[in-house]
Amino acid sequence: MRIGAVIAAIVAIVLVGFGIYMIDIDQTQEARLPDVEVNVEDGQMPKFDAEVGDVDVVEEEVTVTVPKLEVTPPEEENVAQN
Repeated sequence: MRIGAVIAAIVAIVLVGFGIYMIDIDQTQEARLPDVEVNVEDGQMPKFDAEVGDVDVVEEEVTVTVPKLEVTPPEEENVAQN
């Protein structure tokens, strides 16, 4: 493992540790939902008009010419000189 990755992992662990112990949140008041009356007969859902583009997908068979690749390994003499 690379030393940079090890250092980054250690820094991340230290930052998470500080985040956990440096923040203290206490609830000071209980939540209360508002009183709501619902009249089912008067409601309506919103309406939307949307204009979207058309996408045409066509499948087509195509012949592709692939270049030929020739590999020539170096001679033994050249390898010894390098």
